[in-house]
This record gives sequence, C-alpha cells and structure tokens, in this order.
Amino acid sequence: MAQVTIYYEPEMELLTVFWQTPRKNQIATELGDGVILFKDDTTGEPIGMELLSYLPSDNRFNTFSVEVGKLVEIA
Repeated sequence: MAQVTIYYEPEMELLTVFWQTPRKNQIATELGDGVILFKDDTTGEPIGMELLSYLPSDNRFNTFSVEVGKLVEIA
C-alpha cells in the first residue's frame, strides 16, 4: 500500500504532499497558480507537490491531477 505524507502549515498557508520520501537533491518546478512539483533529481520522477497560499476551501485540487505509477514497457 502506498503511503502519502501531508504537511499543512496554516500560519504560512502552505500544503505539502509527498507520495515518496523527500530527497536531499530534489528538483522543484513551479507549474503555475502556486503549484510546485517536486521531482527526484536523478530519475526526474515526481515525488511530491506543494500548494502556496493554501486554505482549506482551496479548489486547486480540482484543476490538476497527478498520476503515480510504474512505467510498463511493451515488448
């Protein structure tokens, strides 16, 4: 079973979600609208995301999706 770690800092209005362990050398890329995507520096695989200016009534979860899975090669 996959484990998701969620950090919410209400004073900073910051929500961070990791579906993999955070890395020391992760890459952060802003996707727009205050959404940051964290990727593994070596593989480029998405490992988490962060929402800036997040409030519990935020609807940005409805505007994007992240799919997590393994790449299956068809021979």
